[in-house]
Order: sequence, then structure tokens, then C-alpha cells
Amino acid sequence: MPRFAANLTMMFNEWDFLDRFNAAADAGFDAVEFLFPYEHAPDAIAERLQRHRLTQALFNCPPGDWAKGERGIASLKGREDEFKASIDKALIYAEATGVKRLHVMSGLSNRHDSDAQKTYRASITYACERAALKGLNIVIEPINGRDMLGYFLNNFDFAAGLITELALPNLKLQYDIYHRQILHGDVMKSLEQLMPMIGHIQIAAVPLRHEPTTGELDDVKVLHHLDHLNYSGFVGLEYRPRGKTIDGLTWLSKI
Repeated sequence: MPRFAANLTMMFNEWDFLDRFNAAADAGFDAVEFLFPYEHAPDAIAERLQRHRLTQALFNCPPGDWAKGERGIASLKGREDEFKASIDKALIYAEATGVKRLHVMSGLSNRHDSDAQKTYRASITYACERAALKGLNIVIEPINGRDMLGYFLNNFDFAAGLITELALPNLKLQYDIYHRQILHGDVMKSLEQLMPMIGHIQIAAVPLRHEPTTGELDDVKVLHHLDHLNYSGFVGLEYRPRGKTIDGLTWLSKI
């Protein structure tokens, strides 16, 4: 069975954020992820992880102004200095939490625009070089346009091609099964093909992004396939519970 990481941004919303660590541990999880930690001090996050014996699987680098609709700045020309500062900030939290991988969001821009492509390549290269000094991986994630309209990195082939082209040893693919199914389908075969470059996996039911096993995919079969492929990393549970988080965890008994 894969090692699941509860996503504390989407799950356990019945609790305040810092109390979700305890709730996840009480529910049986030994690893967590979330979108952003930056509203809390690094030491506050670290203390909750240590107290509840949790591993931090992943979080995102600062995305720009999230409240105003920004979804990353890595591909935005003219924001290079801000992007570099965001990586420095993420690395402070990485050191405190012990996380081994950071997700860099591309931002909202035209993937076919040459300036956006050039800026994105330079940003990812910078992030990987800085992260390598700390022994960390950088992951990039294709996201579907239904959930995030206008997102630059919206194609798995493009992401895989970029990873191959840049040939940076600590640049990996964040493979979200939910986004893959909406963008392209062909989940099982693409997992086989892309496994050598996958650094993190996430799952949610398609199309409503609820608990796995409640949508159109055979999520049990997909998760067992990860075992067959000898995937040893985390599977982040980036889903929105249909009701109370604890009540929805019954799906785990099917795995």
C-alpha cells in the first residue's frame, strides 16, 4: 500500500490549521502535506510535526498574491527577483520542517509564449540549483484548466519534455492522478512511462475531487498499480471531503 500524506489544506477543515496536525495523526496518518505554510512561523509548523511524529511530504513555494488570483510566478517575466526571494523563503521552511521536496507553481500565462517559456526555464533552473544545495528536490505539476484556468503548465508531455531537456537531477514530476485524468486520461500507461521522473503523486476522485473510489476511475486499481511499479514515495490525498473528514476516511479500508 502506498504511504498516504493527508493534505491539510483540503482535509480536516473542521479544525484550525495548526490543530489539523493532531487530527491527522489521531486519524492514523504519519505524513502530511499542504499548499502553503507561510501564515505561520517555521518553528510553529516544525513543533506540530515533531509533537505528532509526522513527516512533511510536500508544500508549495510562495505563489505570489494568492488572494488576488495569482497561482505562481515562475513563468512571469519581470517577476524574477520576487521569484528568487520566494525560493529563499521556502527553503527556510524546508529546513525547519525537514521536507525533501518543494512544488514550484508556474503561474497564469500562455505556455506557447516564448518569453513565458524562457522565464519558466530560468526559474526552474534557479530553484533546482538552490534546492540542490540543501539536498532537496523540486517538483512541477501539470494542472488542468477547469480547476485553474490559464495555468502555464497544463500539459504532461510538455512537463516531461522540460524535465528531460533541463536534465537537472533534482527536478521531478508531481503526478496528480486527478489532473492527469482530466487533461489526458491514460493514467495507468502514463504512470508506467513517467515513473522514472515522478517525485510525488497526488490523488482525488474525478470529476468532483472528493474521496478516492467515489468517481469515474478505479482508484483501488490505480493505487495497487503503484505498488506493482515499486513506487516508494508519498501519495498526497489532495481531495475535498464530501462531508466530515473523518467520516470520509472509510474509503481507505478498500485499499
